[in-house]
Amino acid sequence: MSSVVVVGSGIAGLTAALRAHTLGHDVTVVTKASVASGSTPYAQGGIAAALFPDDSVDAHIADTLRAGAGLAVREAVEALCTDGPDRVRELIARGAAFDRDGHTLARGLEAAHSSARVLHAGGDATGAELERALVAAVTAARIPVVEGAFLRDVIVEGGRAAGVSLTVEGEALTIEADAVVLATGGWGRLYAHTTNPSVATGDGVAAAWRAGALLADLEFTQFHPTALQGGADDGAADDGAADDGAGAFLVSEAVRGEGAVLRNAAGERFMLDVHPDAELAPRDVVARGIAVEMAAQGGRPVLLDATALGAEFLAARFPTIDAASRAAGHDWARRPIPVTPAAHYAMGGVVTDAEGRTSVRGLFAVGEVACTGAHGGNRLASNSLLDGLVFAHRAAGAIDAPWAEPPAWTEEAVRVEADASGSAVRSSSVSTGIVRPARAFDRGRLRALMWEAAGVHRDGSRLAEAADELAATAMPAIDATPSSGEDANLLTLARLVVAAALAREESRGAHFRSDFPLPGSGEPAHTVLLPQPTRLEVPAAC
Repeated sequence: MSSVVVVGSGIAGLTAALRAHTLGHDVTVVTKASVASGSTPYAQGGIAAALFPDDSVDAHIADTLRAGAGLAVREAVEALCTDGPDRVRELIARGAAFDRDGHTLARGLEAAHSSARVLHAGGDATGAELERALVAAVTAARIPVVEGAFLRDVIVEGGRAAGVSLTVEGEALTIEADAVVLATGGWGRLYAHTTNPSVATGDGVAAAWRAGALLADLEFTQFHPTALQGGADDGAADDGAADDGAGAFLVSEAVRGEGAVLRNAAGERFMLDVHPDAELAPRDVVARGIAVEMAAQGGRPVLLDATALGAEFLAARFPTIDAASRAAGHDWARRPIPVTPAAHYAMGGVVTDAEGRTSVRGLFAVGEVACTGAHGGNRLASNSLLDGLVFAHRAAGAIDAPWAEPPAWTEEAVRVEADASGSAVRSSSVSTGIVRPARAFDRGRLRALMWEAAGVHRDGSRLAEAADELAATAMPAIDATPSSGEDANLLTLARLVVAAALAREESRGAHFRSDFPLPGSGEPAHTVLLPQPTRLEVPAAC
């Protein structure tokens, strides 16, 4: 059996740890904040799985492929949807208390699903309930957990992952391991408006890239259409080195699934003119529809109208959203509430096969940090929790299995080389040719820039200007504080995301460019970034 370090403690990290422990491996979990922090507890809508007699795995596969905008990898989608029902049953066996309708599991309908297959818990507190159950299981199994551990780097020896270097309370800590499982989530804090918590700074993706792992599809960030205007992270970008708060408050897609509609400032249901499915169109379509409407009304938010559902239903079905809207001064049972798009989920990340294996031997990636191709260019609603659950289970089962080459889809990808600073080598495609004076790193400016240039709407000239500014931004000095490492990771990822967005000269899924508003001709291809490994320069005192 092997020694395994799992970095991250959301649904993917804890599932991997529990499965690896059950298989007899010596497991340690490390996590940046507390064991129960991260994005999982904020997941509202639910987890999708074909568990009902009027549904099928094949239908779930078809819906996922369709939502993926031509880029979803069939092998990964089939693994996700086929394994899903058994993994959910295991969650229930671990004590996860899903909502019930009498003696049967309750379920909801969400956008782009052909069947009501979304299980939920606590009405709209699904992620919190799943996290509770998994933390309890890890505690019962006595799996060691190191909290407050910031990931500095993946240690690579002889071309193989051999452990991790961390900073814990200002002190350096190295954990050697036969296998490293990254489950660190996404990079939502790269954007001025995001539903992600403050820990979502892309640390695992950046560390994997420095370790020499392939990355793919970083241009595909999913912008959730409906974040409550005036939430914790809404408005101007922060001006400090660290982020505080939990992110803009998400108003779940399930609200629209139950019948809520979107209206502009004049009270008109504008999505009827955008897509045949109106408010239940794929997320990228709804997010862009809202952005266009906001631009037409001077930047004011649109309105989510749930008044027809009634106060009693809203309080019972969506207690968390109900409380949050009232805390923000809104009575959503009587008046529509203001909403805007916000960065929500990364479809791209560290390239893996369907067993979580990266291009670096001994290094696994699971959950949002990974790119299996299962989500293509646009994730199907409520497939995110399922992704963490399924691929973490599969990765843990492959820890002692023979290593595999990167999946075949990477060979057919558009390959973008990147240098040690994260800038694209193909400068002719990413630069305006303007030489900018060096500028100090400022996280608030970075997040505002990424929202403006690489947000819901993009165009080549603005992306090129952003690439120039990012190239001229000095890499932050690394000290003993996690925030300095986060800053370096965010700048690295900003450069890589912009390079990938410039390389994709078409509009597809969540990536929309006004200068290339249509999908490209021919077979769609993934974007793979080829790294030149480097390391963060961390003072020896850390």
